[in-house]
This record gives sequence, structure tokens and C-alpha cells, in this order.
Amino acid sequence: MIELLGFAAAVIIGISLGLIGGGGSILTVPVLVYLLGISPVMSTAYSLFIVGGSALVGVANYARKGLVDYKTALAFGLPSLLAVFVTRKFLVPAIPENIFSIAEFTMTKGMFLMVLFAILMLVASVGMIKKKKEKTAEQHKSIKPWQTMLIVLVEGAVVGTLTGLVGAGGGFLIIPALVLFAGLDMKRAIGTSLIIIAVKSLVGFTGDMSNYEIDWQFLLAFTGMAVIGIFIGSFLATKIDGQKLKVGFGWFVLVMGAFILLKELI
Repeated sequence: MIELLGFAAAVIIGISLGLIGGGGSILTVPVLVYLLGISPVMSTAYSLFIVGGSALVGVANYARKGLVDYKTALAFGLPSLLAVFVTRKFLVPAIPENIFSIAEFTMTKGMFLMVLFAILMLVASVGMIKKKKEKTAEQHKSIKPWQTMLIVLVEGAVVGTLTGLVGAGGGFLIIPALVLFAGLDMKRAIGTSLIIIAVKSLVGFTGDMSNYEIDWQFLLAFTGMAVIGIFIGSFLATKIDGQKLKVGFGWFVLVMGAFILLKELI
């Protein structure tokens, strides 16, 4: 029964990715940890593969419509790829199992990753709930090309590190950066974001393959259900107002993030 609920959640994750280009991936780790009982460290590894594989399928639809900016994806993706691989290969294994203790409270490695993930969920929820003002052409022109490139490179490295630590795709960070700094329209930003998420997540997962024993049967089955969700979400995207769904999903992520934070610390 628990596994059925987990696979149903995988479909929902894929639907969200197909509808709004992100957001669903941030539920992958909580589903794996709290519903399926997989350790936080292993869940972040599995999440990279699930998110990366799902995004790779999703980007095909945007690529067919010419809504992927490969030049920007390369500029953002290279530092992100390097950061996520180094984080998964070296940084995560180097984190001690018991980070610190105060009286009877001990911050474990798994707890640290889940608390960090919960904080990331809260930040993501605000970004999804808050209505963003589109940047005007004049505002884009006020930013020099070298400044734009530097911001994109730094943001790529930051998102790659966060992705490596918590296993989230980072679309909620990538899309605003592509819109505000790279000057892409929303649809092109979503398509470009998906290809960045796909490549960096899958590359990050390769850093885990030599560190952990992977349950490929479960992982491929879960990813397959998420991919089914991607197709459903892409179909529903033509029927449902994506902005309203994004706001509603943002409130759900806010509640989930607060729940995880309280559960881990109290």
C-alpha cells in the first residue's frame, strides 16, 4: 500500500513538472524519506536521477517548439554541472554522521540535509506564491553583458551546490535567474531550465554511483511513473491556468516545508 502511494506521488511530481516546469521535484525527497522510509542521504541521490530523467523527457516538448536557449543553458549549466558533481562526489560523503551535539540534541547528517531541504522548500514556496513583475526591456539594457554572464555563472554554481546537497532540481531558482538576468521570456526560460535540470541532476547522480548501492529496479520504476506524470502534465498545461496552479502548489510546498522543519527539530 505504501509503495502504491509512493508511485502515485511520483505521477503527481511528474504532472507538476509538466505543468509549470518545476516545483514537483521538491516533493521527491520528502516522499522518499517519509512515505517510503528511505534514508535522507540515499533519497537525495535517488531524487537526482528521478528529477533528471523526468526533466529530460519534459524538455523534448519544449525543444520541438524551439523554446530552449542552448547558449544560455551552456553558460548556466557548466558551473552548475561542476558544482553538483563535486558536491555529491566529495562534499556529501565528507559530512560527518553526527555534526554537533547540544545537551541531549544531536544534529545528524540526515537531519541536517532534511532541515536544509525544508528551508529550501520555504524559500521556493515564497517564490511560487509571490507574483513577480516582469523586467522591462529598458531594465535589461541597464545590465551590461559581462555582468549578466557573471551573474548567470555564479547562480549556476550556487544552484549546482544546492542541488547536490538536497537533490532538488532547482527550477525555482533557475527560472527567475533566466528571466531576470538572461532576458528570456517565461516559456523559453522553462524549456531552458528543464535541460539544465536534466543534465546537472544526472551528472550529479554519477557522483553517487560509486559511493552507494543503487536499487535500480525501484529507481527506474519510480522514475517511469514520474515520466508518465510529465506527459499528463504537458497535456493539462493546455487546459489549466499554470499561474494559478503554481500559486496553489506554492502554498502546499510552504505547509510541507514547515512540517518537515518542525518534525526534524522538535
